Amino acid sequence: MRSVSDMTKLGERTIWMDCDVIQADGGTRCASITGSFVALILALGKLKKDGLIEEISISDYVAAVSVGILKDKEILDLDYQEDSGCEVDMNIVMTKAGRFIEIQGTAEKEPFAKNQMDKMIELAKKGTREIFKAQKKVLKEILDK
Repeated sequence: MRSVSDMTKLGERTIWMDCDVIQADGGTRCASITGSFVALILALGKLKKDGLIEEISISDYVAAVSVGILKDKEILDLDYQEDSGCEVDMNIVMTKAGRFIEIQGTAEKEPFAKNQMDKMIELAKKGTREIFKAQKKVLKEILDK
């Protein structure tokens, strides 16, 4: 969250983000990152409401999705079975503006080509667009972005 936050506006504060996964079917890391952004905005909204900060200094939304290659086909949002059997497993964290925070990918069975990576990135953009719509709906009263 540091890459979209102006930490100087927080003053002498630390915000800890922690996630306990109660039930999982793959994609827990991505869900944790996506949910952490929402939790951060909720926390900053509370600090602002209580007069402890002047503004919510976030430059963009953040979401993460899993993508991969299974049976030579690029797929979005791998479940546990897909994740455990895929040829390539990738997590992509990005901003609403389409900028990348992290790309972490591993060829589990076969190396992958750049054109396959490009297809996975396009799938990730599609998936995060849907997540950003949901985040915006949930956070509309706190953020005007």
